[in-house]
Amino acid sequence: MRLLHTSDWHLGQTLHNFDRTYEHQRFLDWLLETIVAEQADAVLIAGDIFDNSNPSAASQRQLYRFLQQARASMPQLDIVIVAGNHDSPGRLEAPGPLLEAHGTRVVGHVVRDAEGAIDIERMVVPLTGRDGAVKAWCVAIPFLRPGDVPRVDAGSEAENAAIDAYLSGIALLYQQAYDLARSRCANGEAILAMGHCHMVGGDASPDSERRILIGGTEALPSSMFDPGIAYAALGHLHLAQKVGKQEHLRYCGSPLPLSFAEINYQHQVLRIDLDGGKAKEIVPLQVPRAVDLLRVPAQPAPLKQVIAELVGLDLPEAPLHEQPYLEVRVLLDGPEPSLRAQVEAALEGKPVRLAKIEPTRKVVTMPGVDTALSLDQLAQLQPDDIFRRLWQQRFGEDAPDDQLAAFAELLIAGERGEL
Repeated sequence: MRLLHTSDWHLGQTLHNFDRTYEHQRFLDWLLETIVAEQADAVLIAGDIFDNSNPSAASQRQLYRFLQQARASMPQLDIVIVAGNHDSPGRLEAPGPLLEAHGTRVVGHVVRDAEGAIDIERMVVPLTGRDGAVKAWCVAIPFLRPGDVPRVDAGSEAENAAIDAYLSGIALLYQQAYDLARSRCANGEAILAMGHCHMVGGDASPDSERRILIGGTEALPSSMFDPGIAYAALGHLHLAQKVGKQEHLRYCGSPLPLSFAEINYQHQVLRIDLDGGKAKEIVPLQVPRAVDLLRVPAQPAPLKQVIAELVGLDLPEAPLHEQPYLEVRVLLDGPEPSLRAQVEAALEGKPVRLAKIEPTRKVVTMPGVDTALSLDQLAQLQPDDIFRRLWQQRFGEDAPDDQLAAFAELLIAGERGEL
């Protein structure tokens, strides 16, 4: 049996206010072609399908059009989707009955009966081969909040007990679902797991991931997966990686760069070939990047040098939705009110989208300026005192009179309720 593992699509995401519908559609078109080319039997989508809990109609159409096209192209294809922390579980599950009729199972949240017992049954999904026979079982667990997991008594100290109960509850839920899947295995089928979480040792992508750590705990241990799990398809972390150096516990990463921190990273989807109850081979399939990200210069540099590089930037003509995104990195000695105007002038007429200007300032500590203040000292400071201190700390000089005057005007306007 052949599986494809993908996650963290973040449909509807914008990059510094630029719409990315074109890029997402290019990825979905590529994924559709890959499903057919690889003759996949199942696709596992491990959460964060949408970028927020109230996705636009256009983003929802993208998802449902893809699901329809995938099933039409491969009539025996099974698709399993779990909700991530960005998704609305209820919204994701709303069309569930219709999707199930077309080979897609969605698990958005944990369901309990009138007595409070968790419905484990709905989290164990059969996966079939091209002959229609069950070839594997998938333990499909969505993003879990503390109220979603089984209640486990973990001691008396309130904070630590809450953390331990949460971790123990997650482990118990996975074990219960695994045991149920195991009981269904009639011919040694593989058992897979899905999850949207932060695992111990996971390498997060700066600037693009929302923290989902609970109660001070840093991450979940890989021991929550039973040793009998053939493969764990994980979502949330945007960089593809193994968990604890274990080949069969994987994040596939996001298919698009979600911040400039991922500019040099090759995004991917994972292909998993099963042989009986084991994962025989795991192969990354590189996702082509539809739109480039540029950083000019490569490292922060003085403004004069930056402007010269921008003026000399030579890019091929392209329609707006295909133009690369640009982050400009400038090293400043002091305030530069005309920074954006100078950058925009240097880029005039060039086929590029200015997404971000990242100024880096030299911080100079002046004699007599406290690096830290007590609460009592802070309480005695007036707004203009704080302004003066911050200016001196950041720029290494006294605040100019015109800046002090402008700040005073803002204070007065704020007191009058004019802001």
